[in-house]
Amino acid sequence: MVLLKRLGLYVFVIAFFFAGVTHFIYDHGFAAMLPGWVPLKLEIVYVSGIVEWLLALLLIFPQTRRAAGIATAIFLVLVVPANFYAAIYNIPAPWSEESNQTALWIRILFQPLLIWWVLAVSKESNRTF
Repeated sequence: MVLLKRLGLYVFVIAFFFAGVTHFIYDHGFAAMLPGWVPLKLEIVYVSGIVEWLLALLLIFPQTRRAAGIATAIFLVLVVPANFYAAIYNIPAPWSEESNQTALWIRILFQPLLIWWVLAVSKESNRTF
């Protein structure tokens, strides 16, 4: 079980770090997911990418893992409105020119799974890894 939890942690960390990288590669696509009234869209996209890097890094270390897991769960909750905005207004994924309405709504359904995942792999146990 410890090995499976460790694997789950590192898969999450790698995916989350890569998600941060995509904020710099597809910055304008991510900015499009924010409503028109939001100021400093690109800056928000860049800061959120850096936050994802920082959280991924903090998840690696046992001393910061639990707090980073909770912070990551909160971060994932905070980005849900952007996902709803993209789904409602049919805004394509940041790396795409075309949108798939079904995929946009399914992405929202995966958010609770990601939240559960990070909380599960960052939860303290009797054994540290």
